Amino acid sequence: MSITLRPALPADVRAIDALVSPMTHTGILLGKDLVAYFEAVQEFLVAVDEQGTVVGCGALHVMWEDLAEVRTLAVHESQRGTGLGHRMLEALLERARRLGLSRVFCLTFEVEFFSRHGFEVMSEEVDPEVYSQLLRSADEGIAEFLDLARVKPNTLGNTRMITHLD
Repeated sequence: MSITLRPALPADVRAIDALVSPMTHTGILLGKDLVAYFEAVQEFLVAVDEQGTVVGCGALHVMWEDLAEVRTLAVHESQRGTGLGHRMLEALLERARRLGLSRVFCLTFEVEFFSRHGFEVMSEEVDPEVYSQLLRSADEGIAEFLDLARVKPNTLGNTRMITHLD
């Protein structure tokens, strides 16, 4: 079966939500309102099978001039173990390179998966000027990147990881 990766369309949003929803119930992914997916649809890639069914998704959210976050990387259970998650992540990292970004962050339970792609547990400090600017954002992902206390109840057990692109 052939799987194609392409930019997400607004018409894919309900399928993205349906794909991600079961993973939010188990705590693997953080839940989002449907409107949040519509607002961020341009950040998403989807994987579709030959029938046009969305079987994977992932987003790249730009946070700063050199930094983005991989968000909502999910693969349908029927596709797990096929390498689709790796293809999706590599496509998102390539998108980051094309945007001229040098760092990509994620918040994950899947430490081994992201480690295989060059991500490391995050220990780097944020430049004070950048930190003060990022604090002004209402985006939860930025709060997660900054490791702010207000997001900790939602992210317990997750690992903050980062990779530096070529």
